[in-house]
Amino acid sequence: MKPLIVLLAASLLIFIALKLIKGTKKHSQSARIGMSVMLIFTALGHFLYTDGMAMMIPDGIPYKIELVYITGVLEIFGAIGLQIPAFRKVTAWLLIIFFILMLPANINASIQHLNYQTGIFDGHGLDYLWFRIPLQLLFIGWVYCSAIKK
Repeated sequence: MKPLIVLLAASLLIFIALKLIKGTKKHSQSARIGMSVMLIFTALGHFLYTDGMAMMIPDGIPYKIELVYITGVLEIFGAIGLQIPAFRKVTAWLLIIFFILMLPANINASIQHLNYQTGIFDGHGLDYLWFRIPLQLLFIGWVYCSAIKK
């Protein structure tokens, strides 16, 4: 829920700021900046809640802690890449792939009732997937519409 609030709030604030400062309505730019802010916000979780996030990764996948750090760094690179016109489309496609690849970890965490922030099994459970899966689809659509389709 927090990433969605950050995405929507940042996008709206940037849209209003661009309208007030430049007198333009740049929906795509506002959406890309909002996504970048959200990606940096979620990347912070990879460094603050590393152990809990490592528990989200399905069994059989090695180097869980390292993967959490790598994915956090990838989110930061994605946030930056969305803002550089020469890298925007390739970054957007890579983020779409990234969002798809992250879904199994979110499903695994829900099955286990994992609360990644505390690292204990008192999370929302499978009901959370009714929110998380559409949220992942929203992220994918958001990136596609703001950085690829334009």
